[in-house]
Amino acid sequence: MQKVQPKHRSFWLQEVAGDAPDAPSLRGSIKTDVAIIGGGYVGLWTAIRIKELVQDCNVTVLEQDVCGGGASGRNGGFVLSWIPKLFSLAKLFGMADAIQIVRDSEDAIGEISEFCRDHQIDADFRRGGWLWTATSAAQTGAWESVLRLSEQHCGNAIQRVDSNEVALRAGSPIHRAGVFIANAAIVQPAALVRGLRRVALQMGVSIFENTPVVRFSRTVPATLRTPEGSVTAEKVVIATNAWAANLRELSRSITVISSDMIVSAPAAQELQRIGWQPDLSITDSQTMVDYYRITRDGRVAFGKGGWTIAYAGNIGTNFDRQSQRALEVTSDFRRYYPQLDHVPITHDWSGPIDRTPDSLPVLGFLGKNRNICYGIGWSGNGVGPSVIGGRVLASLALNRKDRWSQYPLVSRSATRFPPEPIRFLGAHVVRTAVARKERAEMQDRKPPRLAVLLSRLAPKGLEDK
Repeated sequence: MQKVQPKHRSFWLQEVAGDAPDAPSLRGSIKTDVAIIGGGYVGLWTAIRIKELVQDCNVTVLEQDVCGGGASGRNGGFVLSWIPKLFSLAKLFGMADAIQIVRDSEDAIGEISEFCRDHQIDADFRRGGWLWTATSAAQTGAWESVLRLSEQHCGNAIQRVDSNEVALRAGSPIHRAGVFIANAAIVQPAALVRGLRRVALQMGVSIFENTPVVRFSRTVPATLRTPEGSVTAEKVVIATNAWAANLRELSRSITVISSDMIVSAPAAQELQRIGWQPDLSITDSQTMVDYYRITRDGRVAFGKGGWTIAYAGNIGTNFDRQSQRALEVTSDFRRYYPQLDHVPITHDWSGPIDRTPDSLPVLGFLGKNRNICYGIGWSGNGVGPSVIGGRVLASLALNRKDRWSQYPLVSRSATRFPPEPIRFLGAHVVRTAVARKERAEMQDRKPPRLAVLLSRLAPKGLEDK
């Protein structure tokens, strides 16, 4: 018999390994009021909100891995609002709704802090702000349109920072310019999702781990098939993020790309010496964005998005870990922090994320099926906004008529990706162009004109640029 290789886990998941035994996998047939597919942030927030609203509602979470085994336990732990998307939100919904959505996303950051405090979740929540920077001449001023709009409608939520101060805060002169958003935080992402899991279980939510949903019916009630069992559910919530790309109704709403991370050995004294503020989250302004922060024990966690692209939503093992991509991420880290060249890299991992064309989520009902709702497309910024997603999906699943079920993001008119194989082939052409363009810009060279033109076809990022 072939030996089954253990799954490669992120540094974050390794750090919380053994916090609780795995939940059982589903065996046999059960009935439930609400079945939630996916045990990450969105699925667990939804389960918790449903139980808060209707205590005796029977809620069942089905997770193909362990809770947090997907993006929720592998991300950079940035808790950001949607204020960098103010321009896109205003274009979609008008300025009044855009401002309200931004405020809700800012409130979500505080909700996470309060939830961790109230439930004694040691997720290392630190509200140290977010620095949005330029690491090349071409990136300088990428934030100007959002900054001007924010100044008109949101006061000083985004603050311009002197170039010398940016370099001082980030601990490296490679950071040439930037803006600062104070209402942002970092967390240990796996500790947060595992804390949500614990609270959901305490509230009476049934959780089955290592239980993939093989298929489900579009009937009322719905039947969900798993390898060794089935669930009959009055309502279904799809919270599978990247794995929703293989559903026919959602396949063109998202595309699946990788996000790769590395973590260094502890280097607290060196980080203090270079002046990198320990509670700060930082990103540059590339399309293939670099994002980085410091862990509680003085390590650097450094990530990069956009390398691998899935065909037709098929997520292979190359999404879990790939040594060449880890070297590319390490190369960016060394370029930004040559002062830390002597600090070794101890961990690396990868994972799929779902991207929408505008990097805002899509939520709603699955076709004409009013008993099946979904919330996907968090595009690498789901830690904070998933709080909103949980409220929206809970209201949709319970047929409530409130502001969350009527939220502007629900059933919005969204751009769709082209069908396969056009999407896959086109994505590779665009990604290659983006990489060529940004490599040239990092060296302050003029990029090829064709690369610039093709780069404009890339999906929008976390920020409106």
